[in-house]
Amino acid sequence: MTDAIVVLVTASSAEEGARIAVALVTERLAACVNLVGPIRSIYHWEGRVHDEAETLLVVKTGRDRFDALERRVRELHSYDVPEVIAIPVEQGSLPYLDWIARAVADGV
Repeated sequence: MTDAIVVLVTASSAEEGARIAVALVTERLAACVNLVGPIRSIYHWEGRVHDEAETLLVVKTGRDRFDALERRVRELHSYDVPEVIAIPVEQGSLPYLDWIARAVADGV
């Protein structure tokens, strides 16, 4: 296993997703964020089933940046309970994984 993680975040729109992505990359909480969408999300919330268009953020970062990244997403997000789910990266291209680590390192 590596120190890299992929964090999934859904946003209400491409605009909200881009705003969050720019903040995460600018603040070095993420090396890269891909915006995918629109996606269709069907979920249970507040007693009923919702069927909504959303944008998916695929965030590449280091395990040690997750807590700060989660806090920042929660500050910027319009949802009361935003999705912020980390998936460990088992293996990957060593140059790419090194780049992620350098991109989110403090002071680099």
